[in-house]
Amino acid sequence: MADEKILEEEYFDTEIYTLTDEEGNEEEFELIGKYMENGVTYNALIPADEKKQNGEYIILRREEDEEGNVFLATIEDDEEFDKIADIFDDSFNDVDYDGAE
Repeated sequence: MADEKILEEEYFDTEIYTLTDEEGNEEEFELIGKYMENGVTYNALIPADEKKQNGEYIILRREEDEEGNVFLATIEDDEEFDKIADIFDDSFNDVDYDGAE
């Protein structure tokens, strides 16, 4: 029973982030995956509003400013982005949503 509770918490607790675009518009996104490599954490997010979900997700890198504030930033390096996107794609493709293998 204890293992079931851990799985339930792991899969049903959602983390919501409010992101602001270049024009100052805010939108809420739900965290669907995290990946850490070389001390850098990457987050995969989808719009929290189900009406805006289209099967695609965004990937942002967690960074810290001089004052120690954590924020999410766009991955500017194409090679870095492609590598992390491939990792998330492989991970999400391995998920079995209907219980069949």
